[in-house]
Amino acid sequence: MQSFISNTLDDILKTTKSFQDVVFVLPSQRSKVFVKQTFKDKIAVGFLPEIINVEQFINEVSGIEKADGVQLLFHFYTIYKGLEKAPVTFDVFSSWAFTVIQDFNEIDQHLIDTKQIFVYLRDIQRLKKWSVKGEFKETELMKDHYSFLEKLNVYYDAFYQFLLENNIGYQGLIYRESCKKIDSYLEKNSNKKFFFIGFNALNTAEEFLFQKVLENEKSEIYWDLDEAFFKGNHQAGRFIRRYKKEWKYYEKNEIKTLSNSFSELKNIEVIGASKNTTQIKYAGEILETITDFKNTALVLADETLLPITLNSLPKNINAINITMGYPLKDVPTTSLLFSIFQLFISQEKLQKAAENEFYYKDVIRFLKHQSVYKLIPEIDIFSNDVAKHNQTFININHIDKLLKNSNLKLKEIIVAIFNSFASIEEFIDRILNLIDYLKEDVTELEKEYLFRFYTTFNQLKTLQNEFKYFPDLKTLALFFRQLIASESLSFQGEPLRGLQLMGMLETRVLDFENIILVSTNEGVLPASSQQNSFIPFDVKVDFKLPTYREKDAIFSYHFFRLMQRAKNVFIIYNTEHDVFGSGEKSRFVTQLEMMRTDVIQKTVAPKVITQKIELKEIKKDESVLNKLKELAQKGMSPSALTNYLYNPISFYKQKILKLKEFEDVEETVAYNTLGTVVHETLDELYTPFVGEFLQVENIDSMKTESKKLVNKHFKKEFKNGDLSTGRNRLIFEVANRFVLNFLDQEKELLKDKNNQLKILATEENLATQIEIEGIDFPIKIHGQVDRVDELNGVLRIIDYKTGMVSSANLKVLDFEKLREKEQYKAIQVLLYAYLYTKSKKYDFKKPLEAGIYSFKNLNSGFLSVNFSSNYRKPDLEITEERLEEFIQTIKTYIKEIYTLDVDFIEPADLKY
Repeated sequence: MQSFISNTLDDILKTTKSFQDVVFVLPSQRSKVFVKQTFKDKIAVGFLPEIINVEQFINEVSGIEKADGVQLLFHFYTIYKGLEKAPVTFDVFSSWAFTVIQDFNEIDQHLIDTKQIFVYLRDIQRLKKWSVKGEFKETELMKDHYSFLEKLNVYYDAFYQFLLENNIGYQGLIYRESCKKIDSYLEKNSNKKFFFIGFNALNTAEEFLFQKVLENEKSEIYWDLDEAFFKGNHQAGRFIRRYKKEWKYYEKNEIKTLSNSFSELKNIEVIGASKNTTQIKYAGEILETITDFKNTALVLADETLLPITLNSLPKNINAINITMGYPLKDVPTTSLLFSIFQLFISQEKLQKAAENEFYYKDVIRFLKHQSVYKLIPEIDIFSNDVAKHNQTFININHIDKLLKNSNLKLKEIIVAIFNSFASIEEFIDRILNLIDYLKEDVTELEKEYLFRFYTTFNQLKTLQNEFKYFPDLKTLALFFRQLIASESLSFQGEPLRGLQLMGMLETRVLDFENIILVSTNEGVLPASSQQNSFIPFDVKVDFKLPTYREKDAIFSYHFFRLMQRAKNVFIIYNTEHDVFGSGEKSRFVTQLEMMRTDVIQKTVAPKVITQKIELKEIKKDESVLNKLKELAQKGMSPSALTNYLYNPISFYKQKILKLKEFEDVEETVAYNTLGTVVHETLDELYTPFVGEFLQVENIDSMKTESKKLVNKHFKKEFKNGDLSTGRNRLIFEVANRFVLNFLDQEKELLKDKNNQLKILATEENLATQIEIEGIDFPIKIHGQVDRVDELNGVLRIIDYKTGMVSSANLKVLDFEKLREKEQYKAIQVLLYAYLYTKSKKYDFKKPLEAGIYSFKNLNSGFLSVNFSSNYRKPDLEITEERLEEFIQTIKTYIKEIYTLDVDFIEPADLKY
């Protein structure tokens, strides 16, 4: 493959023998390396030309130094504050100032008369306000916007003047000034011969400068375009066609150089892949088949895919050269720094600043970040302790205790992070000290991340010392978030070795035999037409400023130029319509398919291997049986038995392995805590009346005590928790309402003088032993009954449930189908009834019922176990025969637990 660079150098070498006073001007930094290498291959001895990119050329002509974006922002705020009587804060200013500087930049690059465009903008706004009837009403927001647009010219003039005086500037200013100085520059460098190589879309300033240089008849310009796009009306050749038509230079000179390689035979595949990961994985599969990476480029139309690309490259790639930035927001150190900011932002938000306490999630997030976690081995014990004591807030003493075994320097740096700070500079120093400490034991790549942040925070500290524009930490955090969103970490590598991984703009001037182009979707290539500017579209058109139409033409050029000399082209796009795109391939791909007949189209999808999900199975052995014997002696509760029926594996974990649920800080009241509080409150309210018939007055006295008791039990269960605000307050009120609603229902029952309600027991612990055939030891069953009472001569075994229970859950028609129908609530209350009758040697002369009060279904009243299928004639009485039949079924379940040959097997239809 004869590349554009090689062809161009061959043509230059025909007429130029000495390169001592020759300057090559190229579009990008990367292309300089390839030009230099190709040049070395073509000449054995002699001077190389001076090779610079266009930015270096412009800087040289203007003599002005390009300023850093953050530095520009601070200078602009200084100017803004000097012009405004009531300036906005720096964080609000920076949210729109980036866009304003971008607009100034574009206006200057295109040599627009600023007075004209800003007056034009002002007049548009005034016309919008104009109304014949005078009925136009301005809101405050509209007034601010109009006022802001009218002042743009004032801002521009003052800012431009300030930058000139300090001999610094943004790129547009440097372009504008270089146009003023080009004549004197060319006079000083009259001996030099310039070659402009591989350009396409030039801004007005570049057009002016290039034409000025080309007036010196020694200088030349080489375009990289195929005849297929130059001739006719193809979008990719739009700019170069115009230059050929309008430039005075082309009245005497022919255009250089048009290739004719696009029409040659190529292997072009257009591949649809679902989702971004599939695209990248398939690109990796293509790379596995390639051996010559020196001539291969993996081009990402969507540069945000770089992180997943780096994790998906095949093993046969031993060298890689990345020509794009890794987004700083995706770097691990970014999340560490955000976690430090969040410590104090949450503190302020939760009004804890005076107490110097920190929200536990923020502290744990900071401590468990990979950079800090590896330095402090006790962090897991610390976080478990926080959960155990339910600490929603952590103070500096807890941090001191955690770090008691750490080395002195680390302790000093970590404790400093949590201390109150006197100034923003002092806070930045803490971050710098932490970064400096972390750099000692990290990989080379992590060291790069840390160094980048170290320089960024040093710059922020210097600017803060000079300007004092960050009044508080919140402003600094907001600015840091804005800054990080647009910044990237540049990679340095050996450009001439290995696979080239690049973005579309970096492909300029370069040619590769193998091209893999990823994410070629509409909306990505070209990018969507949304513009981030204060200058309306029609004004841009009027003043010949670039709009999305020009940008589309630029991307069209880059796309088709890539295809010109390539032999193998793989174009991959995302077929899915999701947040990442429309699922539609780029219009450029469709154009390519129409222009050529040899394009192969296909769709790929990940190979899905269906796997038979094996249910968890745990075999019983003697050690398991010994644990089960211990359980038989200690006692099995109704809930443990229903847990086994629901999921034997869960039963095994809890009762054999004694595994507990992971403890976490109960920041919002958990549902089981709510249930415990309601149970304990009712127990304390009813206990004084055990053995007595309840009266309406008793219920009234309970109601006056209930809220105090709910509060008492919440404090006991919900350690260190705050019940005064937010969701916790609502849950507290729910618990209080549950208790009051229940008491109201009891009161309604007792208002009828015919009803006699006697409390027999509350929260009573009951136990009995059962003998099972085939098991040579008794099994103890025990449980705590929430309440036993007698209503009009009927004994009731009552279980309280804070969740939703309906009468259908307690309808028992066939004891043998209890497990099959998952009647776990019915099993529990019938077991309580069995325990009560056995413990109290109940003679069954009195009618017996068992059931549930559901606090989410209190309107239904007491829900009894019902043995009738006829809803009009319920059968609620628990007889001795029914209990015996029920317990025989329970014995079969328990025997199953204690049978060695029956394994613990996870149910196939497990819901949760």
